[in-house]
Amino acid sequence: MPATPRKAPRFGGSAAHQRLMMANLAASLIAAEGIVTTEAKAKALRPIVEKLITKGKKAQEDSPMRLHRIRQIQGYLGDKEMTHKLVSDVAPRYMERNGGYTRILKLGTRHGDKAEMARIELV
Repeated sequence: MPATPRKAPRFGGSAAHQRLMMANLAASLIAAEGIVTTEAKAKALRPIVEKLITKGKKAQEDSPMRLHRIRQIQGYLGDKEMTHKLVSDVAPRYMERNGGYTRILKLGTRHGDKAEMARIELV
């Protein structure tokens, strides 16, 4: 999870808005296991989701850090149901996999404004 949003051009207005938008996209991706969004947002979302899944994998271990990692995921997503789904359903699927939990498929341009569209999904 990024500590600070980047200084480059943002999606929307402020850094807080970008963080919340990425958190909502991450929660939607965990819920549906695949979403259609713009290519730029999908590329920005990929490292965030992969870090969340890695934290979920580490929360599977029976260590004193388990609760801390779950609370970190909850703090970023802000959704208890999606946190529970990530820790109990999604993360255990990837215990044998070292990264590369998402796939981005390019879909072409959107009819209204010619924005490049992409589907990001869990592998």
